[in-house]
Amino acid sequence: MKLRDYLPADNVVVGLQATTKAGLIRQLAELSAERLKIGVEEIVRPLIARESLGSTGIGGGIAVPHAGVTGIEKHFCLFVRLAKAVDFEAVDELPVDLVFVLLNPENGPSHLNILSCIARRMREDKVAQAVRMAISPADIYRELCPPDFPSTSL
Repeated sequence: MKLRDYLPADNVVVGLQATTKAGLIRQLAELSAERLKIGVEEIVRPLIARESLGSTGIGGGIAVPHAGVTGIEKHFCLFVRLAKAVDFEAVDELPVDLVFVLLNPENGPSHLNILSCIARRMREDKVAQAVRMAISPADIYRELCPPDFPSTSL
């Protein structure tokens, strides 16, 4: 499994402005809804419900909000680099500036392998640093999804 199997290059966004976690989730839902051609509330509600169970801020300035969503047929991934970090109630209490949104069909296959793939890739210090320094969405995509990055076995 490769991140590029789930994250298309045109789902990389740079410079999103947000000031609060709730506002960020709303904006992420709007971006996702636009791409998925479904209602924003169909995404906001499950993302907020998932966050109410505990923050998806995994540390190191990275968050992976995820949820099952009615009305989609396959996994959806979006990456956003914020213009300025936002408090996301992350496990390490550091603000978040790199965000992956992961949506899966409500009663569909698990997204745990994709979450694991994201976490493994972002655990590499040089990757997060390179993503933060990249200028364009294309540069970020090349860092996140290099063509020579090995697959992981499932």
